Amino acid sequence: MVGLGEATHGSHEFFAMKERVFRHLVEERGFTTFALEMSWSAGLRIDEYLQGGPGDPRRIARETLAGSPWEREEFVSLIGWMREHNRRHPDRRVHFMGDDLGAPKLGDPVFERVLSSVRRTRPEALPRLTELYAGLRPFDDVFAYLRKPLAERAENAARAQEAFDLVAAHRHDEGDAYAWTVQHARNIAQTFAFATVDLADPASVTTAERLRDRAMADNVLWWQRQTGHKVLLSAHNGHVGRLSTHPDMYPTTQGAVLRERLGRDYAAIGFTFAAGSFLTKDTSLDGDWKPVTVPAAVPGMNEHTLDQVGHRDFYLDLRTAPAAARARLDRARPVYDAGSTFTPHPLPSLALGRSYDILVHLHRVRAADVLAPRPGHPAA
Repeated sequence: MVGLGEATHGSHEFFAMKERVFRHLVEERGFTTFALEMSWSAGLRIDEYLQGGPGDPRRIARETLAGSPWEREEFVSLIGWMREHNRRHPDRRVHFMGDDLGAPKLGDPVFERVLSSVRRTRPEALPRLTELYAGLRPFDDVFAYLRKPLAERAENAARAQEAFDLVAAHRHDEGDAYAWTVQHARNIAQTFAFATVDLADPASVTTAERLRDRAMADNVLWWQRQTGHKVLLSAHNGHVGRLSTHPDMYPTTQGAVLRERLGRDYAAIGFTFAAGSFLTKDTSLDGDWKPVTVPAAVPGMNEHTLDQVGHRDFYLDLRTAPAAARARLDRARPVYDAGSTFTPHPLPSLALGRSYDILVHLHRVRAADVLAPRPGHPAA
């Protein structure tokens, strides 16, 4: 498994590099799954299209990536390439998975997948499962849901967990196909557990984010065990790396869990950049993604040091880097890092050498390309 990060959500060069790396891994190293930090159910929809389902890359991107920083032309290109690869190589198909919780939505189809499977294989459990899911589906807006009273959200999480326990009770008796049903139910339960977060309580936020990163790791590991695929995992630097720029909020990253579980079979690749533009929001829960531009890195920042290298853009294998380079990169220094939001003062710090196995440094980046309207359709 290869984790390929992004220092920001929404820079063209990071997204374009992901397609380039994935194409190389598919064509030269036998990789078959692209996993993205996005909802499990949206990933299922994209994969249906890749395996021959109806639609076109732009329509699929609008349906599944709406409201996310990945609703961009760069991901239309990736989805289009993956579909074409499967057309040309039906014996070496590639797949798409979302390894995250159900944000911004779960949608109704994932509930129906679970119910349909139980209806066929364990009809005696169907009435109770239908009752448990009745008040939970379709879960179409996590941000609106988080404004509901905490007690109501906690009760719903208990119902989702009971539903998962009911579905999973006989998973060993139903064979391989039923394992997917259990996983769908698990993701529903994970999502509702995360959504019990109390946004006014920092400790609760930390607990929720710990749950989320561990769930993402568990989901991608489940996919790998179930399919046997080699996986490229695409997410923010703070999820693929072993350390976080905000350890108070993200004490155990997905990358740390994957290194613990897979050892050297997990390689983490991080990105840095010295200047440029990316997409961010005013608050995590509201608003649109819009471009932000930052000036050239200043002395003392990781990026300023890296930008002194004679190459404009380069990669560095930290596993074999000279001792002097490792000594510098193993110390925490200020770094450009933006997730849903960006705080320029003060900048967070990160020890790059202790977080990643490989580092890709770019001199300048620009904001990712806004999704163009489908031919014959007006812009939204």
